[in-house]
Amino acid sequence: MAEVITMPRLSDTMTEGKVAKWHKKVGDKVKEGDILAEIETDKAVQDFESEVEGTLLYVGVEEGGAAAVDSVLAIIGNEGEDISGLTGDEAPKSNDSEEKKVDEDHKTENNATSIEQADAEVPAGVEVITMPRLSDTMTEGKVAKWHKNVGDTVKEGDLLAEIETDKAVQDFESEFNGVLLKQGVEEGGAAPVDSVLAIIGPEGTDVSGVGAPKAASSSSEKPAEQKTEVKSEEKAAPAADSSSTDRVAISPLAKKMAQDKGVDINSIQGSGENGRIVKKDIENYQPSASKPAASAPAASPAAQVALNFVQGEDTETPNSQVRNVIAKRLSESKFTAPHYYLMVEINMDKAIEARKEINSLPDTKISFNDMIIKATAVALRKHPQVNSSWAGDKIIHRGNINVGVAVAIPDGLVVPVLKNTDQMNYTQISAAVKDMAARAKNKGLKANEMEGSTFSISNLGMFGIETFTSIINQPNSAILSVGAIIEKPVVKNGQIVVGNIMKLSLACDHRVVDGATGAQFLQTLKTYLENPLTLLL
Repeated sequence: MAEVITMPRLSDTMTEGKVAKWHKKVGDKVKEGDILAEIETDKAVQDFESEVEGTLLYVGVEEGGAAAVDSVLAIIGNEGEDISGLTGDEAPKSNDSEEKKVDEDHKTENNATSIEQADAEVPAGVEVITMPRLSDTMTEGKVAKWHKNVGDTVKEGDLLAEIETDKAVQDFESEFNGVLLKQGVEEGGAAPVDSVLAIIGPEGTDVSGVGAPKAASSSSEKPAEQKTEVKSEEKAAPAADSSSTDRVAISPLAKKMAQDKGVDINSIQGSGENGRIVKKDIENYQPSASKPAASAPAASPAAQVALNFVQGEDTETPNSQVRNVIAKRLSESKFTAPHYYLMVEINMDKAIEARKEINSLPDTKISFNDMIIKATAVALRKHPQVNSSWAGDKIIHRGNINVGVAVAIPDGLVVPVLKNTDQMNYTQISAAVKDMAARAKNKGLKANEMEGSTFSISNLGMFGIETFTSIINQPNSAILSVGAIIEKPVVKNGQIVVGNIMKLSLACDHRVVDGATGAQFLQTLKTYLENPLTLLL
């Protein structure tokens, strides 16, 4: 019997989806786990895989077309099956005419927006690449570095450039072959989303009339072609590759399942197309003997950009996209959310003992920060009001507990997110934090890894800071500030003894979290940290 596939809701704010590219045509055989299409949401472009097997009988949305969430996307069934009663009168016209298709090569993995062509016609075989929208809040992108110069041969999968968004710096890859004919944005320059980023095509093709550069150059008014000649000598050293995790071929559904279950995707052999990891690979995964976690220390702070002090000479540093967004978001949070602060002291004696016992196990090494994250996530289960957000005329109570962990980078601060933190164990939290912290400092985090937090934690204990307050990371309603563990005299059973004390500060949005609610949350968190065994109850 035929199965109707509807347009999926791939983000919490998505109302319609755009088919950036079909990977299957009407009449093609489809297996479970095969990629049907690339769907562009309001946040990113994601692969959409089939969960059923059969023949693709109907395509409800043309390539390049958009449709509302839950409308008919495709129909899969037995070859020759009658589906006239399933298509629906309002379904978009089927994609059965090659003349109406948008050229597949006009789409890239991170950019499925419609191409704004210049007055001149695009020559045959030439591909116009536009500035991609790499995050939901991105309005322009800055080319941090070009990995290809004009005249260089480009292959599918090659890195074209590093694009700096308002959240991170991301590698931008080509999905087709050719020669780089034009750079629409200088290295160090910025351009709006959807403006011309580059043009690729056959060698020698005249593209002078295709797409005028829209870059807001930060340093020079020379044409991009001249700039690339100057930069060519600097390209000799190969760019450092990003984390191997970024290169794993995995469907979005399988990736989410792996995150939910705490599965290391690097240890899985995919059964999908070209070794791609699909849903059934995660479902059938059998964990082997645990291997050592990544060696990058989670708590190691990132140094600020080195500045040379010259007596009597003022200098300037242009703001990065990340720095501009930090300034904007924190100002909005501080001046719109009525902050108040609660502080509590935690006796960490039992937590210290528990950590020593845990770290005595083979291939296990957790930090106090990992213990605090776990205890916080479990405490949020009992106090869902703290895991909520203000939304103007209503309060949204989040169904998942996603803890954001503030990480210092040279440009400022980013907050990678541990999804479903309450379902993770110490080892999974430790490995995830180390991995994301290391990639954050190497600008290897993806935008979706910094979205969706429901609560945040900032830890300055490694600097010896005893207590401090933080600005709430919107749209969260609270953020926990963690200080250093300090030896202090404490009264225990009527005697003054040496104790290990840690101070926590909770900043709350008074529109969502009342004082008593915040205090009760801290009491629960204090209980968990002072008696770690209670986390097992």
